[in-house]
Order: sequence, then structure tokens, then C-alpha cells
Amino acid sequence: MKRFEIPQEVLAVVAELQKAGFSAYFVGGCVRDVILGIMPKDWDVTTNASPEEVQKVFPEHVYENDFGTVGVKTDSEDERLKVVEVTTFRLEGKYTDKRHPDEVRFAKTVEEDLSRRDFTINAIAMEVGKTGSSPPKFIDPYKGALDIKERVIRTVGDPSARFGEDALRLMRAARLAVELDFQIELATRRAIQEKAGELEMIAKERIRDEFIKILEARNAARGIILLEELGLLRFACPELSEGVGVGQNKHHIYTVFEHNVRALDYAAGKDYSLLVRLASLLHDVGKPLSKKGDGPDSTFYNHEHIGARLAAQALDRLKFPKDFSENVVHLVRNHLFYYNVGEVSEAGVRRFLRRVGVEHLDDLMKVREADRIGSGVPKAIPYKIRHLLFMIEKVRHDPISPKMLKVNGEDVMKLLGIAPGPRVGHTLSVLLEEVLDEPKRNTKEYLEKKILELKKLSDKELASLADRASEKKHEVEEEIEGEIRGRYHVR
Repeated sequence: MKRFEIPQEVLAVVAELQKAGFSAYFVGGCVRDVILGIMPKDWDVTTNASPEEVQKVFPEHVYENDFGTVGVKTDSEDERLKVVEVTTFRLEGKYTDKRHPDEVRFAKTVEEDLSRRDFTINAIAMEVGKTGSSPPKFIDPYKGALDIKERVIRTVGDPSARFGEDALRLMRAARLAVELDFQIELATRRAIQEKAGELEMIAKERIRDEFIKILEARNAARGIILLEELGLLRFACPELSEGVGVGQNKHHIYTVFEHNVRALDYAAGKDYSLLVRLASLLHDVGKPLSKKGDGPDSTFYNHEHIGARLAAQALDRLKFPKDFSENVVHLVRNHLFYYNVGEVSEAGVRRFLRRVGVEHLDDLMKVREADRIGSGVPKAIPYKIRHLLFMIEKVRHDPISPKMLKVNGEDVMKLLGIAPGPRVGHTLSVLLEEVLDEPKRNTKEYLEKKILELKKLSDKELASLADRASEKKHEVEEEIEGEIRGRYHVR
């Protein structure tokens, strides 16, 4: 361990506690990371000082919990070090709710404190001198350092009892195994499988947080497979579990579950965003429900729309932010598109852009790459996709939404002498379709002339024309996707 790895702000907190006559240790994940040679994200300190005594030593503090943790304020410019958490040695009572101890009792020794922790690799304390210059002393009653060396996740004491106290530890074991590239020790693994159902008692937000950490790991695909093997995935994201063992057709060599996981693996390997990783993982989640028949000619009609609904259901249950969820669902709904050079007009590409949204295009293409590689094909971006991107670049600045028209609703009302109402929207819909077909028509002069022509139509006739225009905006689905959907059994 390099001495300079311990920030001075943290050393100062330890030094002040020692100066006041108390013992102070680094504990938990930061000690594990130091042993692994990883710079810790957080530095947790434990002490024999009571919360009241800690507050006296550090007048600038935050204390808003029942677990003996005082947040000591520092003058650090680093956001992670502005508050250093100092927790009194403690023991814990029963966990009736499978998450929080019914009571917290303060302990006298650091060894007692370590006895309550989840995994041996997190049950190591490290004592340093006031300056951090002398070699650190490790207190390791459960041989956590050996488990770190052997890259093993093992509970402190009886695994069933430990998971029975806090069921979130079930997810945490899988997450740590993925993040650290460790293996879960056999007895611990069996206890997780036995206790998996208790995950239902945990708040969905807490499950989501662990799930996100797994998805953000480079080894994310292994994490999803591990969750399934441990019996946890059906409680974290049952929609994904439904794809286990579900075969596809002659165009796929993997099951639905394997394909989704392989798509995630590609996205994680490219260090794509959490949004793209989730969309890649969930993009074919609708296939089990949409499957008709079996064997090489089975079909999955409308699986992208069913998948979008299931993705929304899963993300809502896990309490993901609404905007984030909507973006994932949008990518899942639109991931299935086909493009063939020479078959699609510029107008079709413009309608494709209108449906997908320019702001989502880059992420959608990344999901498409993941989908392809997850299917076992060698190229993520074949010539056809490169040509589509060329066509998109060619037309992406053309008007594809009412906001890009040279006239707006105010212009329509002024020219027609009408108040706000359906006729305004219908008029703009018709104008947009004209411009999608021929962007050169997007001039104020032409569109005002067209508005006056549309004035001659009755409300019913204009609404009908707008409906036909709305149907035409889906032309891209026929033009880009129609022929291929039937051929590949994915309508």
C-alpha cells in the first residue's frame, strides 16, 4: 500500500480522534480496496468514541441517523472527501424487516464491530499512525485478506444467518463478485439460492442500485448470468428470466436469454452508457410472450412492442427515473429496423428520423450493434447500416417535425382567422407530410399558400386528410421494414 493513497483529509480525521484519546480504524470496502491496490472511492472510519464524543471532537458535522454514524465536514475541494463518515463500534440486534437491525448497540472493541459485517473481505480493519507514515496494522479475525488473495466472496459466520439479517446482501454478493471478478464460495452460494425469495422484502430502489452497479461493471454480462444462476434475477427482473431456455428460429443460434446477455456484453465492452446497456439487455425481452410455433420457423410478431411494454413494467417496478425509463423503452420499441441500399427513399429516411428522433439516433445505432453481435454475426456495422447512416447525415437537417416548419400554429390561426382547435393541428400535420416528401417546399410562401388551399376543406375532410398523413408517416415501417419482417418472421 502506498502511503499517499490515504487522503490528508481522512488522515486528519483519524489524527484528531487519536489526539482526543480514542482509537480509530479504517474499515470495510476501503480496506479491501487498499489490499487490492485499488484507490478507494470512500474512506469509512470506525472508532470507540460514542457519537456524542465524535461530535464534540468535530463541531462541524452532520448527524442524522440512528446507527452511530457522524458525518465529519472537511474543507476538501473533492466532493467525495467533503464529508468523512465516522461510525462508533457497534453490534446489531435482530433484522425483522430483513434490511435494518431492530436495535443498534455500541460495542467496546473493533473485533466486535467486525463480527457484524457481511463478507470477510469487508471485515478487515486498518489502523494507521497520526501521519500515515508508519506501516498500517490490520485486524483481520475472519481471514478476509486470504479471501481477497484467493478472490473469494464468503460471509462472516453462518451464511444463512447473515443473509437472513439483511436480504440486500444477496444482491451485494453477486455485485461484488462481478465488480471484483471474484468467485462466491460454495456454502455462501447455496445460502443465496436458498434465501433468494427474501429479496422480495427489500425496497425496489435498493435492488435497483445494486442492479445498476452490476450493469455498469465491465463484466456486466457475467453479472446477469450469475443473478440467474443464484435465483435472484426472477426477483430483480423477472422479464429477463422468461427468456431462459426459449429457443429462437433459423436466424438465431442463441436462446432469447443468451442473446440479450450477449448484447449487453458487447455494450459493456464498448463502455456504452447505462441507457444503452439496459436497452441492449432488454431489447428482445418481448420475444417469449410473442413466440408462435417452435423450431426453425417460429415467429416473434410484434415482439418489439411487447418488449417495450415489458421494459416499461420492469423499469417502473425498479423505480428508475421516468425520463430515463422512457428513453430505454423508446430504444427497445424502435430497435427493429431494416435498411437495404436502393430500396429506401430520402423521404423514407426522413420519416424514420421523425419516428426515432435525431436525439436518440446514436444510442439506437449502438443498440443495433449490440443486437447484431449478440446474434453471433461478425460485423457490428455492415455496409447497409453505414449507407443508412450516410443517408441520415444527408437528410438529418431537413424538416422532420412541426417545429421545423417555416410556419406555426399562430400563422395558421392568423391566416384562417380561427381560434385554437383541432383544425390548427390537422393543418400542420398535412403541411409536414408535404415537406417530408419535398423539403424544398418548406418556405413561408409555399406553406401559406397551402394553408389557404386547405381552408376550402370542411373540418371532416381536413381531419381525414390529416389522418392519411399520419398513416403515411409510418411509411418507413413498410418501406424500411416490411419486406424483411415477413422473410425473417418478426412482424
